[in-house]
Amino acid sequence: MSTPAATFTADGTAHANGAGNNAPEGTRAATITRTEVEDFLYRESRLLDDRRFEEWIECYRADAEFWMPAWDDAGELTEDPQSEISLIYYPNRGGLEDRVFRIRTDRSSATSLPEPRTGHNITNVEILERRDGEIDVTFNWITFYFRYNTTDTYFGTTNVTLDVTGESPLITKKRVVLKNDYIHHVVDIYHV
Repeated sequence: MSTPAATFTADGTAHANGAGNNAPEGTRAATITRTEVEDFLYRESRLLDDRRFEEWIECYRADAEFWMPAWDDAGELTEDPQSEISLIYYPNRGGLEDRVFRIRTDRSSATSLPEPRTGHNITNVEILERRDGEIDVTFNWITFYFRYNTTDTYFGTTNVTLDVTGESPLITKKRVVLKNDYIHHVVDIYHV
């Protein structure tokens, strides 16, 4: 008889191959629910859709890494943002802050008038791992992007590490896998 790849607790936490709850009992990392995580992820997406980028940045810790690897010619994801091409890579929140500055001041090749409209949808949220002060989460997403009387669709999977030591979670690491085969526009932070 084979062992299942993952087992799930009542709060939706996936425990894969013995991984799971390594957080000390009674800590926020041990007690945060999938619903609370979903609420945080929905808020982050809504801030992008509402173009409230300055508030969106506050969802990230100062040392947060944001990475969207590219697909190489062999159909594999790049593995090292320092030596291989990435669609987006910022080693910390400062890069995201610069990106927002460029969007707001029309210094962005991806953004000009009219401003695009987006709608983010998140599904299949799973808590994969709990550690002291942090949790690892994965989810699927789809974003609808409207501009110039055309709607494009972007979809993929995201893995985030959340710092849950404070009042509200903060993203410490975000890896976005864009699964589209063909991209019609320059990809920006609000597409994903």
